[in-house]
Amino acid sequence: MHKSVIKVENLSKEYRFGVIGHGTLYKDVQSWCARIRGKEDPNSKVTLHSLQSSPALTGERFWALKDISFDVKEGQVLGIIGRNGAGKSTLLKILSRVTTPTEGQIKIRGRISSLLEVGTGFHPELTGRENVYLNGMIHGMTKAEIKNKFDEIVDFSGIERFIDTPVKRYSSGMNVRLGFAVAAHLEPEILIVDEVLAVGDVEFRQKCMGKMQDVSDGGRTVLFVSHRMSAIRELCQSGILLEAGKIVHRGPIDEVVDKYLASSSSDQNVNEDILPRMHYYDNTELEIYRIEMLDTDGRMISAPKMNQDFYLKIFFKFIKPCSFTITVSFWDANGTLLGRIATPDKMARMTGNKDDVYTITVKVNNVFLAGNHKIIVTARDKSDMAIDQVRNISFKVLPASIKEDEAHQYGVVQINSEWRAPEILTS
Repeated sequence: MHKSVIKVENLSKEYRFGVIGHGTLYKDVQSWCARIRGKEDPNSKVTLHSLQSSPALTGERFWALKDISFDVKEGQVLGIIGRNGAGKSTLLKILSRVTTPTEGQIKIRGRISSLLEVGTGFHPELTGRENVYLNGMIHGMTKAEIKNKFDEIVDFSGIERFIDTPVKRYSSGMNVRLGFAVAAHLEPEILIVDEVLAVGDVEFRQKCMGKMQDVSDGGRTVLFVSHRMSAIRELCQSGILLEAGKIVHRGPIDEVVDKYLASSSSDQNVNEDILPRMHYYDNTELEIYRIEMLDTDGRMISAPKMNQDFYLKIFFKFIKPCSFTITVSFWDANGTLLGRIATPDKMARMTGNKDDVYTITVKVNNVFLAGNHKIIVTARDKSDMAIDQVRNISFKVLPASIKEDEAHQYGVVQINSEWRAPEILTS
């Protein structure tokens, strides 16, 4: 049975707004004197509010984390997800010993290597080569150990030409490349990676995902924070969902991601009049006001089965005379684009006068896997500029049956196929 390498017990972290931190001792003392005398802070960026109404001036406290408890097993890849401000980065900083908790305790077994922010641990005046050695020594490696790993680190980062250039001249993407390469090749027992990979290009992100999988396969532990749910599902086996500094759910990664997506959803279902907040543009020429889903017999449905084709019926009204075309894009729950369709070139542009109401219907070949999906419908004028767009109209696709092979789906769409019986070529 795998041992726990991280054990977090009743962990809390409290911050205090704006009490110190103007950058100089003189300004901090100046602000403190103003507060004691009941005067407005001369260094405050907010001057229109009274002293009592501004939390930054009164030193109001808030809990970035509150009573967090969990443990992580050896070799486990744990995804940590939640909205911005939920406490993810604070938790990782405490685990990486960048900051200390206000309450609770953490027990860690093994060496930690972390990549929390772009350029973390790099000295801007030193070259990439010097920073590799500096980081390695900070993590307890000898100079000989770093030398043995150096070529591998530089090769993985892909910035060989610039390794002797000061890091202050690196782009954010180059910083991330070198930072991840160092963190992942120091052979830590625990690797902690925050959302920094979002800065890198697609090719390097895939490279990093593969490296983190290799780290896990080698029996080491990975803690991964990302807003890309497809990456979380691909890499992690289990996850925790943070909300307002508290763990609201923990379990298998698919279960945690589904709960997060459901809690953060601002979607609207098909077959409903579209709410104003669903429009991405100010619709001054045209308004898409309803989208219906119909089966092949013309009956309204909200959840077709796999392989069951359906129709989308789009309702729109003209605010002023114009002409336009329609595009419809389909997305899965992880934010992956599945495909896009548009009115064909041979079809004339739709035109109308003020207050005219029209519908247009399109038949969709249902190649979607079972699960939740979204539609984005866009109307474009003759200059191909969007004049209205309705986002996040959701629908569900149901399994065609409960057969075992359909219960475990792979990919993003289903590929229909017909197999022929094997033919004997020789006997």
